[in-house]
Amino acid sequence: MRKEILLNENWKFHKGDIKVDTPLIKEPIYASSKTERKLAGPASYDYIDGNSYFWTSGRVLGEKWEDIDLPHDYVIDGDVTQNGTNQAHGYLKYDNAWYRKSFSLPEEYFDKRITLRFDGIAGKSTVYLNGCLMFHNFSSYNTFEIDITDRVFFDKENRLAVYVNTEDYEGWWYQGGGIYRDVWLTVTDSVAIDLYGVYAPYKKINGADFEISFETTVINSDYEDKTVGGVSYVLDKNGKEVASAAFGGEVALRDKAVFNYSAVVKDPVLWDIDNPELYTVKTILSSHGEQIDEYDTRIGFRTVEFTANDGFYLNGRRTFIKGVCGHQDFSITGLAVPDNIAKYKISLIKEMGANGYRTSHYQQTAAYLDACDELGLLVMDETRWFESTKESFEQIESLVKRDRNRPSVIMWSTSNEELTHTTENGRRTHRAMAAFIRKLDNSRPITAAQNKEPDKSTIFEYCDIAGINYNLDLFDKIHEACPELPLFSSECCAVGTTRDWHFESDENLGRIRDYDISPFTTWYSSRRKTWKHLCERPYIFGSFQWISIDHRGEAMWPAISSKSGAIDMFLNKKAAFYLNQCYWLDKPIVHIVPHWNFKGLEGQEVFVPVYTNCDELELFLNGKTLGRKQIEKYSWGEWKVPYNSGELLCVGYKDGKKVCEDKRVTTGAPARLKLTQLNDFAANGRDIALFTCECEDASGNVVPDAAEFVTFSVSTEDDAVSTENAEFVKAEVGDRPTIVGTGSDNTDHANIKNSSRQMYMGKITVAVKPAKGQEKLILTAHSKNLGYCKITVESE
Repeated sequence: MRKEILLNENWKFHKGDIKVDTPLIKEPIYASSKTERKLAGPASYDYIDGNSYFWTSGRVLGEKWEDIDLPHDYVIDGDVTQNGTNQAHGYLKYDNAWYRKSFSLPEEYFDKRITLRFDGIAGKSTVYLNGCLMFHNFSSYNTFEIDITDRVFFDKENRLAVYVNTEDYEGWWYQGGGIYRDVWLTVTDSVAIDLYGVYAPYKKINGADFEISFETTVINSDYEDKTVGGVSYVLDKNGKEVASAAFGGEVALRDKAVFNYSAVVKDPVLWDIDNPELYTVKTILSSHGEQIDEYDTRIGFRTVEFTANDGFYLNGRRTFIKGVCGHQDFSITGLAVPDNIAKYKISLIKEMGANGYRTSHYQQTAAYLDACDELGLLVMDETRWFESTKESFEQIESLVKRDRNRPSVIMWSTSNEELTHTTENGRRTHRAMAAFIRKLDNSRPITAAQNKEPDKSTIFEYCDIAGINYNLDLFDKIHEACPELPLFSSECCAVGTTRDWHFESDENLGRIRDYDISPFTTWYSSRRKTWKHLCERPYIFGSFQWISIDHRGEAMWPAISSKSGAIDMFLNKKAAFYLNQCYWLDKPIVHIVPHWNFKGLEGQEVFVPVYTNCDELELFLNGKTLGRKQIEKYSWGEWKVPYNSGELLCVGYKDGKKVCEDKRVTTGAPARLKLTQLNDFAANGRDIALFTCECEDASGNVVPDAAEFVTFSVSTEDDAVSTENAEFVKAEVGDRPTIVGTGSDNTDHANIKNSSRQMYMGKITVAVKPAKGQEKLILTAHSKNLGYCKITVESE
């Protein structure tokens, strides 16, 4: 039977290359030209990977190795600097590195098939096992599996080594470095279901019923033909069986076989953006009457239709895709994003009113797609390299096979903003990629995101739907030229803002007013103008804003991140978050953009935009009306208000009736610190708990412009440790909660791992990793001016 063993704990890590001298005589060259080709250096079996200096064989080994757990991104730990770094990659230094891990296997696995699966390594990677070269991988984003059956030991430790080379890059955003996704050891019988081996496409029949056309791939690593049989059970969310189908046949020795069979599910609950109902396909594989494998695959039933003139239909209901693009990093942990943080990011996007997510511009960590399945977002799934090479096809296969059962995924994208989208080479490349994708999944349309002269595209002929980045003025022309081709905005807006910066933009400070203004170019357009343009054209079925959350890289010093997100890099909401809510949610909304703490500007005009989806707005200062305004569709209210401290109140009206309001108050000086838990976490040793630290005045109002310097510490209820036990506590530090990092300002160049941070505009985000099994933690904040604050939280 299948066993999935997570290999994330107890790795050794060394940053930097380790020089291994080339022998000057024949014998070691001869010996290392065999299967075990690494007899010296960090890939060799007998290499000593200690944490300090060791004396061995008459010499001192001085390489520094650290104890770490995965997922791990070592680039994020570095210091931000302009010296020798690239703005696109976040002003961080990229080194090469080594990882090593030892593990043992019991004799009971002797006749089993054993594989290693790396879900993602940032950088070009080379994997060795027991000194033997096992695999080269050349992308940071694809998953790859290695069959290690023939190279493992059962009578002694196995030693795994991974070399990571970050000298090349794959994008103009933060690249990260290291084994930043999970590593799995899979043990199965010699005959088993292949990785991502159960494919369950379906079609609607007889009104409300769905027929699943299963395609299950079975691998036989044995040295004789095998006869197998199996059953796939379709289970609802309560585990109740709603359908089943059997299969069986021969699998040739050292080969794979694909079995096709079908089942009908009667009137399933549909997966929808408002009710993302999920089912499980449990596939049991047997041989000679004995069960030998079991494989679970999650699916959801829904129908999609893309039309050329009337938009997109989900389950027969016209649905405009209100999407956002997203990168997979989190600014405190880099690419090593725990599953609960990925889900929290997607939940913020959903809260904003979005119903779509684009995996720009690569195969993202599976947790993001899991969250889209669970929370109800429609996914544009994109591959990294626009190439029709063997390597590119292997990466496409990893992406499509992993994600082709997901109800959230509604389209595949071959590429983004390629210069060859208007050339014959581009036409050939896209055609080849599209044909390969259709062999793996023919149930979803294929597209690409084009920005350079999309009206001269050479790839539209082989696109089922056409994605256009920006270029709003060309949509009508393209629709007229290609009237049968569904169109959407695959990327739009890219409006830079700085959270809660309510003054004129200042490049020297790295600040852009937190307000929806069109950039000084015809290429991009504001959220308001873009949304109006799209909504006025019923043939456009959706859009994906650039970008949901500020990401590291694509920066302009002194900023270290992009600025186009509706959410800042530390997951705090910017004004654009609320503007999107005005456009994307059905409930009435009023949002006053600025705070009302402008001490020193008394009597001077303060610009007050108010985002809304109401018909009318009325603004009051200290109870006195400043005017009631009619609001045009897609627009908002604006006032220039002579500053006076007190209460700023805005009331929203629809059809003459008050439906909502928002207010800002001038606060007093900070009087105390406040800690708030942001997300859920489990005591699994992997999740990270997020907190916001703010300041309150004496009346309990949050001070929006506070700038305290705060130090954080984390403890447990068992931390009343006496002095004589201090060494024990130090030795067990890995079993204790830790401050992973802090962040507040995208122009703050202090190391992200610091446990002390200057507050920017009233907020600091704190990331804490609870120890495995720890059900309760205590986070403490302290500042010189405001003293201490504590919060005690419990895991799920």
